[in-house]
Amino acid sequence: MRWSAGWYGGTGPERRPAAGRAVPGLDTTWTSGWPAARVRATGDGPVALAVIGECGADETQLHQALGLVRAKGWRALTRWPGSYLVIARSGPTLAVIGDLAGQHPVYHRNEATGTWWASAASALAALDGAPVDAAALAAHLAFGQPDVLATRSLFRDVQRVPGGHLLLVSPKGATVERYEPVAYAPVELRQQAPVVRAALTEAVAARIDGRPVSADLAGLDSTTLACLAAQRGRVTAVTFADQRLRDDDLTFAARTNQAIPGLAHHTVPGAVGTVYYAGLDDPAASPLTDAPNAYVVTASIKRAVLDTVAANTPVPGVHFTGAAGDAVLSAPSSYLADLLRERRHRRAWQHALAHARLRRTSAFAVLARARPASKVALAEAWWQTAADLRQPARDWIPQAQRPLAWTPLLASADWMTRDVRAALADAVDRAAAALTDPPARLADWSDRQDLARVGANTTGWRALAHAEYGIDLAAPFLDNEVIRACLEVSADQRGAPGQYKPLLEAAFEASGVLPGFVLARTTKGGFNALAYAGLREHAPVLTALLGPSSRLAALGLVTQQPVAQVLARATAGQPTAQGALHLAVAAEVWLRQLADTPTTWWEEVNPHVEAA
Repeated sequence: MRWSAGWYGGTGPERRPAAGRAVPGLDTTWTSGWPAARVRATGDGPVALAVIGECGADETQLHQALGLVRAKGWRALTRWPGSYLVIARSGPTLAVIGDLAGQHPVYHRNEATGTWWASAASALAALDGAPVDAAALAAHLAFGQPDVLATRSLFRDVQRVPGGHLLLVSPKGATVERYEPVAYAPVELRQQAPVVRAALTEAVAARIDGRPVSADLAGLDSTTLACLAAQRGRVTAVTFADQRLRDDDLTFAARTNQAIPGLAHHTVPGAVGTVYYAGLDDPAASPLTDAPNAYVVTASIKRAVLDTVAANTPVPGVHFTGAAGDAVLSAPSSYLADLLRERRHRRAWQHALAHARLRRTSAFAVLARARPASKVALAEAWWQTAADLRQPARDWIPQAQRPLAWTPLLASADWMTRDVRAALADAVDRAAAALTDPPARLADWSDRQDLARVGANTTGWRALAHAEYGIDLAAPFLDNEVIRACLEVSADQRGAPGQYKPLLEAAFEASGVLPGFVLARTTKGGFNALAYAGLREHAPVLTALLGPSSRLAALGLVTQQPVAQVLARATAGQPTAQGALHLAVAAEVWLRQLADTPTTWWEEVNPHVEAA
């Protein structure tokens, strides 16, 4: 695992990351697993700056940014293309700044003589063997929204820095401060389109540095990245095309390959074993990650894609994925609640009519589903959520049939014991009481939570690609500047029904980057067939994973009867709580990996080695 860590205190630390390398110019700061080219630093006396990861700033820009560090202009340090961690020291003040989507998360823990920080919560927990925080893991399973419990990590005594915040450490102690606004001032879609195109172009360019380049060539988002990369050289483009999918990804990929010079297209055929939930009988077969990794469920599919990339590139390079494109280029229908809240009734009605046509229901039903969320703010919504958790578990119905909510309760919340639900309810009550700057719009909250969730998941995919293939995974839609450029367009414009990703179309029309037929596409592939095939084929493994010996069950986070009902429905081919099951399986695998995978995070500091 690639990670970074540092110590701030009156005395030197007794430990440092095992096999870690010191960051030049920043005392007691180390990286582990990062190549030297991805760790860059500059300094001038008491002012120092380091960026770790894929950062598009050149050496001159980094050095000039020391003025920003001196002035403590922290947010400006997060505006270069790429995805990276910032460590900045201005005299006695140290700032550790992660990215907006949690690709480079920041955690800390305070001790009597100072503060440890790290980009891996597991590492800080390992300092004294801090256990998993069952309530925090319950929130992870019940909501899928990383910021509900704010600074609470998945490990007891390890504090998390929420998205859009930074860690400041000084002789007075450690504080967490916001650097990103809760919501952006809205910009009209067509005005913002060139900004989006520029941000994406720079994000792709920042990763191309002579390494072999590959890319998914499937949906609109990944195709955009592949075409942008092809403007700069040869791209190995791959399309997963299992006959069970019955989508048109391969058709569009073949046409795009014919139209765009620089693409070298390869089809990845499916196989019997390339389905969801394959290989889970051996959790140790996947790399350990810092949090539950959603991609362990689809690892066989990802490995098939990466096998093809590896077979068609001379050495490991960078692979582009369109992950998070949906999160920033479109929007869920929850923005209807905001239109109602703001009394924009005409627009709400027009959009409800369009949504109703897509779902073959009535506009009244669409608005009725949105109305409850329009009448409460975030804190009130959480108090209601806590009250719901204290009630008996619900019978399962599809989430799309429940009212829209700021923080929807997933089916997995109904699989927990009463004691765990009560403990989670108490934690949510405390989180609601502690809210200081909640967003006014549901869309602003849900956009950020979707990005944080996708960001955490993509970190797991990145770990698999690097550990098993040496390939660096690039997800430009999760870059800070791409997120800002897209989310400055209001959700009702990005997600307007009747148009498929109008922001991307406006950004690239007549640009010559993408063929017109790609921008005109209105279809999207899906993996539902492989999910159900995997459920049927691997039901015994899933039953064993979530059965009596389950780590989740030992914590009260799943109970046997509802999980058995979910698996029975799945094996019968009936609709079921797939998303909740996916979360539970990933969490169970992660808990088993934590328990069974020996990991040496730290080593003792040897004064003789330090002096040398």
